[in-house]
Amino acid sequence: MKPRQPDIRNNEDIHLARRAARGEPEAQRRVGEIAQPMIHYQTGRFCPRFCHDNRRRYQCTLPDTTIPHNSDRPWCEWGNASYGWMLDDLTRPQRLQHFESRDGASLSAYLFQIANSLPFYERWKDWRLGRRTHVPTYIQDLAPEAAMVFHRLRSGDNIALIAQRLARAEEFIDQLAQDIVVELTRRQRLHLLNPPTEVSLSGLGNTDDNENDELPQGDLACEDLDPAEIDARAKLQQAWKQLTATEQFVLEAMLIEEQDADEVLTALKRLDIALSPRVPAQQTDRQQLYYFRRKAQARLAQLSGLLE
Repeated sequence: MKPRQPDIRNNEDIHLARRAARGEPEAQRRVGEIAQPMIHYQTGRFCPRFCHDNRRRYQCTLPDTTIPHNSDRPWCEWGNASYGWMLDDLTRPQRLQHFESRDGASLSAYLFQIANSLPFYERWKDWRLGRRTHVPTYIQDLAPEAAMVFHRLRSGDNIALIAQRLARAEEFIDQLAQDIVVELTRRQRLHLLNPPTEVSLSGLGNTDDNENDELPQGDLACEDLDPAEIDARAKLQQAWKQLTATEQFVLEAMLIEEQDADEVLTALKRLDIALSPRVPAQQTDRQQLYYFRRKAQARLAQLSGLLE
């Protein structure tokens, strides 16, 4: 079966993306308008996850936030900074040059797929958390992958997940992780594997980790999983990758984040994402949303062979 050829509208999207990639102001403005609803929604989802103490010290700039405003507090910088980061990531020239309208995809669908992907969230999280902990030279010298493994251990990832993300054997990653822990323990620097802490954006310049700082020693939390559970997680993760971006979006919102159906419907309509080619996004109702969710769950179960 031959790939679907781009229609006239999608050819216009291709030309628009190329012009924006070349730096034409009007084209960049139009691409930004296409990405804006996705950025607005994802900022509203991502930013509160890492708000923590900021909600007590600053006023949130997100328009749909449930955090009460207090005029006596300064405005938080993270909302606007997050918006800028997402706009830059979604509309950078290299990304727009790659858009080819494969299988008739519009530019909006292309950006939606990226904005709802796990790599996009991981990149945003790396930026948000800063990944500012200095990886000591003696750790970097252990192996080319040592710095990545170091950061993943700090994030709480287990060995199987790290191995999958780095495309390396679990035995190799397990041994490298042990070497990292042994080396840090020997130098009394095991606390460097403690999870990242949150800081104010305006104070980043004064919060660099320093190997000479006196910090409390902590133990490395390790997850001792049954091999069958590790295998099940790997199968589920592989099946998840085979779902469409819309299926992932609905399942994550309704099952993982436990958002209300009305909130999900509002987001779908704002992003102009239809659950069926026969029903426009603005006409999608709760019954159709629940039906789509059940179908997506069933597909995930079939692909993974694990879920009932």
